[in-house]
Order: sequence, then C-alpha cells, then structure tokens
Amino acid sequence: MENKKGFEIPAVPAVLLSIVSVQSGAAIAKGIFPVLGATSTSSLRIGLSALILLLFNRPNIRNLSRTQWKAVALYGLTLGAMNVIFYMAIARIPLALGVALEFIGPLALALTGSKRMIDFVWVILAAVGIALIAPWHHNGLDITGVLLALLAGAFWAAYILLGGRISKIMDGSKAVTIGMVFASLVVLPIAIGDGLISHLKPWMLLSGFALALLSSAIPFTLEMKALKKIPAKTFSILMSLEPAVAAISGLVFLHEYLSLYEWLAVALIIIASAGATLTAKKAAPVAPES
Repeated sequence: MENKKGFEIPAVPAVLLSIVSVQSGAAIAKGIFPVLGATSTSSLRIGLSALILLLFNRPNIRNLSRTQWKAVALYGLTLGAMNVIFYMAIARIPLALGVALEFIGPLALALTGSKRMIDFVWVILAAVGIALIAPWHHNGLDITGVLLALLAGAFWAAYILLGGRISKIMDGSKAVTIGMVFASLVVLPIAIGDGLISHLKPWMLLSGFALALLSSAIPFTLEMKALKKIPAKTFSILMSLEPAVAAISGLVFLHEYLSLYEWLAVALIIIASAGATLTAKKAAPVAPES
C-alpha cells in the first residue's frame, strides 16, 4: 500500500535512534551538572518536557474521572522521582554504569515469580555485573551513586507497572503529558529551593529545551510509532542496548573511560536484560525510560 503520509522511519531504526537520542540527552544533562546541579537540571528537563508535551498534545482534562486523576498523579510522581534520582546517580558515577544499574529494576520485574532455571542464569549474570561494579577495594566508584542508580531502577519498575495499568483506563499520550506535569510539581519546588532561579542563565534554557527534546519529545514519538509495528519483546531486546549506547555517549561527550571490569559489568547486564526478554513466556509491560 502506498504511504500517503510521506517518509517514515522503519521501526527498528526508530528505536535505535530513540536510544541514541535519550543517551545524548543524558550526556548534555551531565554537562550542565557543574553549573546547575543534578536536581535543578532534572527539574529543567522535566518542566520544559511538560511544556512541550502540553503544547503538542493539548490533553482534554475536563472529562477525567477521579480514578484516572489518582492513577495519573501517582504515575507522574513516580516519573519525577525516577528522573531526579537517576540524575543524582550519574552525577556521581559514569553514565554507562548508571544506565546499566538502572536496568536492574525492569530486569527484576521481568523475572518476578519465575522458577525456570534459565531465568536464574539471567539473575546470576546481573548479580555478577553488580558485583564487578561494587567498590569492594576502594576503586574510586561512589557507593552512593551505585545505590541511587539501583533505587532509580526500582522506580523504573514501578513506573512500568503503573504505565501498564494506566494504559487500560486512558490514552497513552494524555497520560504521559499529564504525568509529566505532576512530575514537574514534584521536582520544581525542590530545584527552586536549591537555587535554580538564581543560577539559571539564558543559554541554559536553550540547553534545557535541547535536553527536553532529546530525552522526552523525540524518543517518545519514535518509540510510540515503533511499538505499533514491532512486538513488545523485540522492542525490549533493542532497549537492552541502552547501556552500551550510554557508554559510547559517555566516552564521546563526557570523556568517561570505563575500566575493563566496568565494561564487563555493562556487558553482563545487557546480556541478562536481553536474555530475560528473549526467553520470557510473556512479554513484560514495556514503557520507555523518561
């Protein structure tokens, strides 16, 4: 059938572009940390992302039920917490390690309740990856950053669960847009108290808009279109490449060099995540990292 809507990016390249966009945005964000700090940078990203989504989606909120309001509020609060905690983590540890450790949350969710031997293999691989990263011998890795990344992963797992539930009671784009507004309500007061207004410069707004586009608007659009064309399992396997792309982004944009053990840890977590998805009896709910 002829495509009357013009050129469209095929599904697999769209997901890969989405991953590159998200990790490039994370690298830009980390570059702003020395001036604004992790909390204020996260708030700038979330606030501007909410503004962009509101302008483009213009959700009708008049007909939302009390159940929908409660669901989207909890979804947004979780989204805000996940983003702030992740930025606090990568302020302390390399971007690639932060992303890899955050993936433990969705991985644990995918393996919850499983008793199959193959799934224990993925658990062991992920555990070995974490053990390789852990600062057993004072290798200079910040333990607080490691724990924050794991906590962000726990919020990501909660975000996936909440996203799966909310998708059954309201439109996805509306949920993401309103959820991002609630996320802003959580993080902006913290950032203002942390001196966001006094430290904010005009050039930072431009960086903030680039960050919002790369980390939210562009990947959300690409992923939503891709999910209509490929199975959720295929999408999840492709998303498992994110720590590797984060490692490349960290190297190119931030000059973050990983040790051999850290590269091995990232590789093991990628294999565990992709393997768990590939061998899953039923694909776990999929939600993009925001």
